[in-house]
Amino acid sequence: MRLQLALNVSDLDEAVEFYSCLFGVEPARRRPGYANFAIDQPPLKLVLFEAGNECSDDEECFNGAGGTINHLGVEVETAAEVLDAERRLSGSGLDTTGVDDTQCCFAEKTETWVTDPDGTAWEWYVRTGDSEVLENVVIASRS
Repeated sequence: MRLQLALNVSDLDEAVEFYSCLFGVEPARRRPGYANFAIDQPPLKLVLFEAGNECSDDEECFNGAGGTINHLGVEVETAAEVLDAERRLSGSGLDTTGVDDTQCCFAEKTETWVTDPDGTAWEWYVRTGDSEVLENVVIASRS
């Protein structure tokens, strides 16, 4: 398990250079307007979304102003752990999205989402494969 921090950045190239130096690793995946790092120490999944990309009215936009949090998350190793987290979160009275199999952020995932009292989105997920899709596409719902 590792924490995920997804940031909106003003200049993706500059941010990739900075975080590569900061953590001593290169991005695990890089696409236009997007990069992610799989950092072993500290255990962290760092995701960067370049701010300023235009989205049409029918697209889900993933980027806000540079220097802001996009969302937070917990990356786990199995879909069973996502289902367990969903049961625990919803059983505690938190409103979740339920568990979906999705394509999003250039990955296939099983995920559930919850929003904290201040509006920060948290994703609990396992990456199950690669995708070339940035926007969130639900493939199947599990709950």
